[in-house]
Parts: sequence; C-alpha cells; structure tokens
Amino acid sequence: MVADVLTYFGEPAEEYVRRRHGELKSRGLTNDQIFPRISAELAGRRVAAPELTLRQLRRIVYG
Repeated sequence: MVADVLTYFGEPAEEYVRRRHGELKSRGLTNDQIFPRISAELAGRRVAAPELTLRQLRRIVYG
C-alpha cells in the first residue's frame, strides 16, 4: 500500500492532469469546474508542481 501511495504522489504533473481530467469528466463535471480544481490539487501534492495557469492545464489535456 505504501508503494501505491508513493507512486500516486510521484506521478509527473502532466500525467496527473490528464488522468484527473478524465476522472472528473467521467463524473459529469465541466471544464470550468475541472481546471480550477486540478490547479488547487496540484498545489497540495507532496512535491508541488510549478504553478500552472488554467490555459496551461488545458494545453496539457488538449494539446
């Protein structure tokens, strides 16, 4: 279980953003709800990702 937690928190920011976006989208949230939420979550991670704007988050997901 410890290894799973460390793997989860060791996930690169880009992978985390893509995975989380898919999870939240599947729950019916809109992008206007998703991207601010992901931004807040990134700040609370064990090793905080650099601050990304909402536009940068969108570019990670959609290219």
